Amino acid sequence: MKDKFMNGMLAFSAALSNQRQLNAIKNGFTGMMAVIIVGSFCTLASNVLCSVTPGFLSVANLPGMSWLHELNPIFTGINYGTMNFMTIGLVFLIAMDIGKNYDIHDFELGVVAIGAYIALCLTSAQVACEAAEGGFHTVANVLAQNYTNANGLFVGMFVALAAGEIYCRLVKSGKLEIRLPETVPSNVARSFTVLLPAALTLFIIAGVGLIFEKITGMSIFDAIVKFVQAPVANILTGLPGFLIINLMTTILWLFGIHGNQALTAIYAPPLLAAFAENEAAYAAGLAIPNIINTPFRSAFTIITGSGLTGGLLIAIILFSKRDDYKAIAKLAIPCAIFNINEPVIFGLPVVLNPFLAIPFMLAPFVTSAFAYFMTTIGFCGRLVVNTPWTTPAGLMAFLASGGSVGAAITQILCIVIAAVIYAPFVILANHQKVEE
Repeated sequence: MKDKFMNGMLAFSAALSNQRQLNAIKNGFTGMMAVIIVGSFCTLASNVLCSVTPGFLSVANLPGMSWLHELNPIFTGINYGTMNFMTIGLVFLIAMDIGKNYDIHDFELGVVAIGAYIALCLTSAQVACEAAEGGFHTVANVLAQNYTNANGLFVGMFVALAAGEIYCRLVKSGKLEIRLPETVPSNVARSFTVLLPAALTLFIIAGVGLIFEKITGMSIFDAIVKFVQAPVANILTGLPGFLIINLMTTILWLFGIHGNQALTAIYAPPLLAAFAENEAAYAAGLAIPNIINTPFRSAFTIITGSGLTGGLLIAIILFSKRDDYKAIAKLAIPCAIFNINEPVIFGLPVVLNPFLAIPFMLAPFVTSAFAYFMTTIGFCGRLVVNTPWTTPAGLMAFLASGGSVGAAITQILCIVIAAVIYAPFVILANHQKVEE
């Protein structure tokens, strides 16, 4: 039965890893991470270094440091070019990843996907104007921010997948290829080879959008946001749904499957959208709307590694009498400081270890709920900066919250709570027979 269950889990993991669309979404979000981190740190720098708001704790408000305010356009410009255009970048990356699966590496594919996405967006905006009739003036030939920032992530994902599949299948068929003489340069010839597939892809997606709007009276963009994005976001950014999805990642880890990677395509879009809302509110000086988002997961659910195995290492050092556990723990501590826990997962091991499976699943469940409670009561600041996942505990939460000491304390307490949860099981493992 164990072998059958293992084979089933491995087959499930392989299916997720080989599923073309889910893999493209995962790789797209991974590819965007560096840009998102840079953009969010620019928000932090703009508020902490360059702000001259009276009474605000900022370096620029210190005597002789007001010149830092002159650098503010650099940080705000980078932030706008990254955080407010993440959907455009994601559309390009997802479409290109779909192309890789078909062995098609045309950059035209990414551009076509962006064009198809924009074809579904409203290219005019209502601007408040007292002189205009009704108090609003229509500005043509503009793209509103909600189409390019995190609000458009779900629609962008679907369009990128659709455009990638249509384009690649048409190119692979070879039926729409325009052949030019061999004397024509290869790059020019390739442009004509993909001309008809590119055009047909754009017309299909734009046509579907028009037909949908004529039938329903609602744009396909608004429909996806209302009936797909909003419900999924409500579930996964609420505490019960967040706990369940993270429980699933730990279960996969227990069978040697990288749970975070396997389920990225499911949890990343709503958490990233929630983070983008927080980051935008922080930059504007408004109340931070969301507790659970991408940095919340990094800071309180997987700090020191999935399962909060930093707590396991502390419990081993304090309570374990097993030489093998102590040896692995000593080697794993430097990695755990930077939130890498593969030495523990596969070296101890945690994988298929009945003594450690329960606390491995329970620890992040409890710490997530604890951090949510501490944030709700106002002790822990809401997170507004997406710090690199290798940032050590304490410093990560402090930076991610824009300087909340309570967030740093909460993060350290989460590791302590994890150690308390692991301790009885480490003591129980002392009585386990050690076999060579």
